[in-house]
Amino acid sequence: SPTLSRSEVREPAGASTTAAEAAEPGMQAEAARDGAEDEETQAEPVSNGGGPEGGPGAGPGQELVELRIIWNKTKYDVRFPLDGSGAALKQQIQALTGLPPAMQKVMFKGLVPEDKTLREIKVTNGAKIMVVGSTINDVLAVNTPKEAAQPEVKAEESKKEPLCRQKQHRKVLDKGKPDDVMPSVKGVQERLPTVPLSGMYNKSGGKVRLTFKLEQDQLWIGTKERTEKLPMGSIKNVVSEPIEGHEDYHMMAFQLGPTEASYYWVYWVPTQYVDAIKDTVLGKWQYF
Repeated sequence: SPTLSRSEVREPAGASTTAAEAAEPGMQAEAARDGAEDEETQAEPVSNGGGPEGGPGAGPGQELVELRIIWNKTKYDVRFPLDGSGAALKQQIQALTGLPPAMQKVMFKGLVPEDKTLREIKVTNGAKIMVVGSTINDVLAVNTPKEAAQPEVKAEESKKEPLCRQKQHRKVLDKGKPDDVMPSVKGVQERLPTVPLSGMYNKSGGKVRLTFKLEQDQLWIGTKERTEKLPMGSIKNVVSEPIEGHEDYHMMAFQLGPTEASYYWVYWVPTQYVDAIKDTVLGKWQYF
């Protein structure tokens, strides 16, 4: 039989090396793909919790603003879409504080409307957002059955005789509308102005002005003689009634103590600010 020479059966020089080298490009390509996937995973942006509607993250192209949210002496620095609504901001605040939106009073130069965006109310980068609110347990603790019955009693009393006809108020109202009182706009609700409400009368017939210090959560009641700085949380109630013959103005009382004897009366409050005053002092949750 034919005999093979050693050169014919010997493995060609470099054959094993060539096979390993041939396998290497595939392995290298696979490693390169794995590395690219790792890089893509690492490059994925981390959500800051401020989506366009209070969702898990902002949508692409959303313009964000830095906000400092202050509640109960605690500060939260967050990023939130400038085109997000006040309602979405309340959802974000709930995630931070645990306060349900209905329990929140959110303020930026007045009460923040739920149906307006931050851009519409002129919120800027670095703005401070003040939050006042109580937990449901706190609300239930202060709303005792006796206090809950008081509005019904007051409503019954008001049916007997309008406040503006009572003797104690007539002596002030009979002085007429002050010349320097702020203009009124009937049938319109407006946010609180950035300047104090001035030109009104108090119970003694003296001039009085109301300044809402939202960052301190205080109401300043100023007269010629002095300025009372009241924490808004200390004001138990706010009542008001249109002035007969001048329905575009109200008479308004702030209850500073446990009974009606503690009412501080203010006359000739422009009607367009009445709801904003009540919402700012009491918070919307008081009405539920």
